[in-house]
Amino acid sequence: MAAAAANPARERFIAFLGGWLERQQTFLDQLLRLVDLPSSENKAHQQRHLIEQVLCHYQQYFAEKALTAEEDVFVLFSPPWLSSFERTMLWLAGFKPSLVLRMVDSSVEDLTAEQAREMEAVKGKTRRAERELSETMARIQESVAAPPILALARRVGRLMDGEISSLDLAMETLKTAMLGVFESADGLRGSTVRKVVEVLSPEQTVKVLAAVAQFQLGIRRWGLKRDSQQQQS
Repeated sequence: MAAAAANPARERFIAFLGGWLERQQTFLDQLLRLVDLPSSENKAHQQRHLIEQVLCHYQQYFAEKALTAEEDVFVLFSPPWLSSFERTMLWLAGFKPSLVLRMVDSSVEDLTAEQAREMEAVKGKTRRAERELSETMARIQESVAAPPILALARRVGRLMDGEISSLDLAMETLKTAMLGVFESADGLRGSTVRKVVEVLSPEQTVKVLAAVAQFQLGIRRWGLKRDSQQQQS
């Protein structure tokens, strides 16, 4: 009980994630059924409706992450609710936006020439933004390793009052910087998905959303299984 009280933001997100992943599996089943249906006016209506539902589902995930970040942004950069394998794939507290673009390449084979040009433009802008955010995070990490902060951190428990204030100020500055990076990264993730949906047809979008969900749920199952096997051995 003490651990839960010590970090309510973490416990709340873990509880949210369990239900969210169950709904993710339900949406995946629906997406796959739609992919296999023959074309019709009714199918097109179902596609648009399901796409809206799935995007809303992801928006709920982003909103819950934002709430958690306000309370404890640090936990999102090494989330204990993920398997060790999932954590190796993290980029600034989430998936790398260009991952969605790779899902388009692997799951959509009927892009028109115009769609292909638009997707290349999205790829270019997304990769530039990813590089800029990665560079920003690297600068933050360098500042944490700076001698004054590192020296204070190593002496926690033996600090004088003035030094404690300095360390508190340094941690608050770090929290603000990481919160800014997190918000920018999640903003890029969301805008990339929106751009992809704008370029693709509903039928193509359904295929991409299915591929993304299959990938996410697949690596989670595999990662949890591997962690369990390692603990048993």
